[in-house]
Amino acid sequence: MKKYILASLAVLLFSINIINAQSTENKGLIWSALHGLDYTFKAGVNIGGTSPLPLPKEIRDIESYSPGLAITLEGNITKWLDIQKKWGISLGIRLDSKDMTTEAAVKNYGMEIFNEIGGKVEGLWTGGVKTKVKMSLLTIPVLANYKISNRWKLVAGPYFSYMMDGDFSGHVYEGHLRSPDATGDRVNFTGDNIATYDFSDNLRNFQWGLQVGGEWKAYKHLNVHADLTWGLNDIFKKDFTTISFAMYPIYLNIGFGYAF
Repeated sequence: MKKYILASLAVLLFSINIINAQSTENKGLIWSALHGLDYTFKAGVNIGGTSPLPLPKEIRDIESYSPGLAITLEGNITKWLDIQKKWGISLGIRLDSKDMTTEAAVKNYGMEIFNEIGGKVEGLWTGGVKTKVKMSLLTIPVLANYKISNRWKLVAGPYFSYMMDGDFSGHVYEGHLRSPDATGDRVNFTGDNIATYDFSDNLRNFQWGLQVGGEWKAYKHLNVHADLTWGLNDIFKKDFTTISFAMYPIYLNIGFGYAF
């Protein structure tokens, strides 16, 4: 939480500096225009999920999906590379959040659950799994910009994220666990009998991926944007082997921006 607050303050200070530098009557606006610089403050929401691609054989059915409230705040600077302002490159800093809850039916799914006396039992789970994934990240997008027209712009490029807080936890229900492998002892869970798990400590801090999207200029200073971000590295650390497949965050960010 402390890291999240500090990051929020960093984005806020970045945006305040943009506002101060871009007062319509000060010299900073004239200087920026002469040097092909644009400044934007953006706010939006992330809608999507963290998933293996393609779905492995262990996951037999997705029974429910619920996106959480995942708000984003971003300040960015765009440097135009030509006089017509058709091609440019932008650098930003974004306070990211990604949030979802799913329920799935699985078979022989790698699992490490807490037993009734507080210990852990590892094995293969068959039955229901409810998972909550929530991450707070500080993200730096580096994007190429191309203006189709005075109102429409396309962006694409890599992003780099540092996870400040992360939660990957849930519980299993209506099924059985075989430990340590598929031929091991069977423990049944039925009715209200559940067991919890928590893989939060195994989440990777550094993430990266690709971002592609577009922006529409609604008014002189107001823009509307939609950006797809696709993680390219596993959210779990390399030495984490309980879940045998990689998982990637894939989110659509929708929001608006104010151009100074």
